[in-house]
Amino acid sequence: MATQPANNPRDLLPPDEPIHLLDPDGTHHASDDWPVDLADEQLRTLYRHMVVTRRVDREAINLQRQGQLGLFASCLGQEGAQVGSATALGPNDWVFPSYRELGAGVVRGLDPISTMHMFRGTWLSDHDPYEANFGFAAIPIGTQVLHGAGFAIGALLDDNPIVVMTYFGDGATSEGDPHEGMNFAAVFGAPCIFFIQNNHWAISVPIERQTHAPTLAHKAIGYGMPGYRVDGNDVLATYAVTRKAVDAARRGEGPALIEALTYRMGAHTTSDDPSRYRTSDELEYAATFDPIVRYQRFLERTDRWDDTFEKEVREEAETRANAIREAIWDAPHGDPMEVFDHVYVDSTGHFERQRPQLRAELAAREDRT
Repeated sequence: MATQPANNPRDLLPPDEPIHLLDPDGTHHASDDWPVDLADEQLRTLYRHMVVTRRVDREAINLQRQGQLGLFASCLGQEGAQVGSATALGPNDWVFPSYRELGAGVVRGLDPISTMHMFRGTWLSDHDPYEANFGFAAIPIGTQVLHGAGFAIGALLDDNPIVVMTYFGDGATSEGDPHEGMNFAAVFGAPCIFFIQNNHWAISVPIERQTHAPTLAHKAIGYGMPGYRVDGNDVLATYAVTRKAVDAARRGEGPALIEALTYRMGAHTTSDDPSRYRTSDELEYAATFDPIVRYQRFLERTDRWDDTFEKEVREEAETRANAIREAIWDAPHGDPMEVFDHVYVDSTGHFERQRPQLRAELAAREDRT
């Protein structure tokens, strides 16, 4: 069994202010408490992953507007939180995402084309989770927290020295599943990092209407795990804080909760109109903390930036976006009847009743066309 967290409640409380290492102008404040142990090329890779993520994100929105995707959930503005946190994981660690973790997937090596097939409805899930140790996108709010906690408990029982990261948003903290997952993980001392991307909006509900706690990170003390607050638009701080939590979990010190303060600069999904519930002034203010712009300024200040590097990154982003467009445009759909073949080993009674119903509906539709 893993070592349980410290009993002193003060050791579990988050810091008064979110941890940050980069100012908006790119000034870096090095900290012995939050070291960034990345070489120059790794530091440039953080930028590369954020730019690729944003370009692919934009391409997905374009494809949805052109009728090629049924829906898309943008991560615009959250690239720093996702790329920084995912970079802190080891190659054998696992991620259990929600439906918005495009950036984490890019870091883990997940081909974004598979994500787009899901949003197109080509197939329910289009990748092998074991190829990138990256679970399927969870559309129900918060269910992936249970999956991540359970997987981490299983790893603990198997003496498998991995760490599990599960991502969810501030809105998911208003659901029951995340709390059950965090409680189980804490009781068993499981190596699971609960990463909340607090983007301030759960569709149209602001964070102040979701909790009366001082912060979301304060909820960690109720489970007996440490809570951290970090500037999620600061990719270096996000990496450093997550790395500390990951290292502790790998040493057997149990789970941790991280609240990354970021901002959802786009709509909740492509079916949402955020202008109905938030002001343009709020959006303009949030844009001044853009994680990519801030990090570019850091690279420039530290002589890790040049025109050749910028061109290379932009060309890679365009290549990735073009590949997605080519793969997704008018991609054929699978056989809807296959949905009955991949849920239960032994088919249930209600499935057997639904199978002929769907077959009849498909036949009727074919007759009409």
